[in-house]
Amino acid sequence: MNAKDLLIALFVPLSWGLGFAAAKAGLGHFPPLLLMSLRFFLSSMLIVWFFPIPKGYLIKIFYISFVSATLQYGLTFSGLNILDTSTASLLIQTEVVFGIVTAAVFLREFPTKKQLIGILLACCGTIVLLGTPSVEGKAIGAILVLSGAFCWALGQVMVRGLNGKVNGFTLICWIGIFSSPQMFMMSCLIDGNPIPFILTASIIDWFTVIYLGIVMTVLGYGAWFYILSKHPMPVAMPFLLLIPVSAILGAVLFLNEIPSIDVIFGGSIIITGIAIILVEPKIFFKLIRR
Repeated sequence: MNAKDLLIALFVPLSWGLGFAAAKAGLGHFPPLLLMSLRFFLSSMLIVWFFPIPKGYLIKIFYISFVSATLQYGLTFSGLNILDTSTASLLIQTEVVFGIVTAAVFLREFPTKKQLIGILLACCGTIVLLGTPSVEGKAIGAILVLSGAFCWALGQVMVRGLNGKVNGFTLICWIGIFSSPQMFMMSCLIDGNPIPFILTASIIDWFTVIYLGIVMTVLGYGAWFYILSKHPMPVAMPFLLLIPVSAILGAVLFLNEIPSIDVIFGGSIIITGIAIILVEPKIFFKLIRR
């Protein structure tokens, strides 16, 4: 991997991780579903002009968007609204565990012994994290984030049903087109009239929407798909382990949230478990030196 690709690969977890801190700030004004609706409206309107309509797959993408975007982001960011940024960003890593479990149940793709060890370790870390004072009295927030992680995993199983016939950027674009109005309508039902939130939003609030829509979604996923097109999965996936690191860094720098030692301890166990699942050290270091 050359220096250019390395920087692009590092940009992915940086933009996605800092997105947790940006979203946390935006949730101080916008309800979670409305914030996500605005995010995907902005991102999809920017890129829809460059990708063809995936004819024959729109109905499937509609259902995928409901599970992997509307439900997933609605649950995850509702949980983030309750929890500290560090805790939420660490709990969301369980989506890898849920991904393996759902693949085994629905696709009959059974985990290896190495993956089972990683799953066990990640689950132990999750239990430790759930027992920390940062989650005390906020169990509903943890349940929402974990439910969001499960919806993400279920959505990936549904994406597999497309058999690779829709490329990644087109899929992200049309998921946004479908999920934005879905989340807007759900926000109207749950949070009431969205107009006051929109009219009274400050410049900082709109900057959050811009960051989530352009930097985290358009540029972040653009960088991710670029890396996937240039490098094999064993090289690309380990970079995602840096997402909670950048999320915690963003929480410390911009939100003055200082994670406790027990949160770091539980989170470290989770990340270690996920690393065991994702990383093949010999393959990673061999390929990245190319």
